[in-house]
Amino acid sequence: MEQFVSYITLGVNDIDNSRYFYENCLNLPRVKSPPGVNFFSLGQTRLAIWSCASLATAGGLTPDRSGFPGFCLSHNVHSQHEVDDLLFRVTSFGANVTKAAHLTDWGGYAGYFTDPDGFLWEIVYNPKFSKT
Repeated sequence: MEQFVSYITLGVNDIDNSRYFYENCLNLPRVKSPPGVNFFSLGQTRLAIWSCASLATAGGLTPDRSGFPGFCLSHNVHSQHEVDDLLFRVTSFGANVTKAAHLTDWGGYAGYFTDPDGFLWEIVYNPKFSKT
């Protein structure tokens, strides 16, 4: 079996607002999607946004999600300046910075925000990370 994550699906409260955020704030390229869901390209992986109620029903669960969901999405950038710029940018699109950018104990630079639906994202510059 080939080992990779093909889709990351987020259950959102307002699909139009979330589409706008991911497409216009994070500049993720939208790809062909069926009605009711939006797909964005993350290289070999796709980010999917779908209504929270529909995703919960599809998974045999109820859409009540309270508290921290237990995971974080991370986006690596090329410099500390890019971390600062993106954290500033997301606030104008309805995101909430939960931890300001800071030097990490492992030699990087990172900050955190929650998107309009409360999903936790880390924006990080890791001088040891290579995308290739």
